[in-house]
Amino acid sequence: MPEVKFEVDVDSPPDEQPGANPFNRWHPDIPAAVEADVGETLRLEALDWTGGQVEDNDDPNEIRDVDLTQVHYLAGPVHVNGAEPGDLLKVEFHDMGPLNDRAEFGFTGTFSQQNGGGFLTDHFPDAAKSIWDIDGYTVSSRHVPDVRYEGKIHPGLAGCLPSQELLEEWNEREQELIDKHEEDPDSIPNHPTGEAEPVVANPPTEEGAQMGEMDPEEAEAAAQEGARTVPPRENGGNHDIKDLSIGSTIYFPVYVEGGMFAVGDFHASQGDGEITFCGAIEMPGYVDVEFDIVKGGMEKHGVDHPIFEPGHRGPSFEDYITFSGYSVTEDGEQRYLDSHTAYRRACLEGIEYLKQFGYTGQQALHILGTVPVEGRQSGVVDVPNACSTLALPEGVFEFDVSPGNLGDSADRGDLVVTDDPLE
Repeated sequence: MPEVKFEVDVDSPPDEQPGANPFNRWHPDIPAAVEADVGETLRLEALDWTGGQVEDNDDPNEIRDVDLTQVHYLAGPVHVNGAEPGDLLKVEFHDMGPLNDRAEFGFTGTFSQQNGGGFLTDHFPDAAKSIWDIDGYTVSSRHVPDVRYEGKIHPGLAGCLPSQELLEEWNEREQELIDKHEEDPDSIPNHPTGEAEPVVANPPTEEGAQMGEMDPEEAEAAAQEGARTVPPRENGGNHDIKDLSIGSTIYFPVYVEGGMFAVGDFHASQGDGEITFCGAIEMPGYVDVEFDIVKGGMEKHGVDHPIFEPGHRGPSFEDYITFSGYSVTEDGEQRYLDSHTAYRRACLEGIEYLKQFGYTGQQALHILGTVPVEGRQSGVVDVPNACSTLALPEGVFEFDVSPGNLGDSADRGDLVVTDDPLE
């Protein structure tokens, strides 16, 4: 086993960790917590994305009340000796997994519309929660019966620190979107409600900011402009790509000296799109990484975004049920080649299908968010309708879920859903 260079204690809050402090903002001045040479393999551990705000119980209000200013506690940054702006930092994921000796469960949440919302928040506006037992790589849930499968473990978030110039560009363009939404919520394409909530972006805030090993006075100033880690950007970040599992290689653009790599937000499993917002099976975890440098790689390869080579480690499924959706809203409004709307419709088709077997809508939502479904942007040339598909592996169910067995309905319980929703 490689040496653990960044260790976490899952029983301690993020600001009371045994070694280096994790961080949850992107800022170029966050100091390195780890140093690595090219060719060196080391182990990094990270807390779950909420930093322990959700426990193994049946209280959905923990999901309702998650403080989104205090999320994505990242391991790092790792200063890779020799990495310079303009390079590509090659990061190989040799191994990863749950911290089974310290945490044997994961969780999934439907977030309240007033607190983050999600892809289908207009259909599922209230908080709900499911707990998943993690046995090695196999997952199952008391809240979603008759589903058991091997997950594809991956970090939802990985990337490098931005330059000051790039940070300012992020803040400017996202603030413009926030301002536009405040002026006219209905003017934002693909917003699920056309209302003030959920928000369209999260501006910098000092509240909940943790700046790693930065000097406290410097940290307070940096937090005022440090970018929130919720979305993916040019540096990588919260891309939530389920196939970046064991054996994957990622080439990250380098914007600051040393690359300053960080990782976290581990998932025991996730479907394409992470459609519940907290749609993966969230957990603390570890990854074994090895670094290399492609000198001048950004210019050589013509990229300023990460390049991914997914690994090939399982699970492997043979039989799928595939649902399709087109760029027409639930209300019958024609959207021109809108793949976002098309994928919504494919997901809603899948949810309605699973309800025929006795699952509730919330359970079906969590199935599609956690099971490694295959989402595809299948057609974008046949005007006016884009076509998206969602392929659900049949092998994750402990009963026959094929269309020929639609009569196999049963009472399959429900998630725990808040009885005191946010107003």
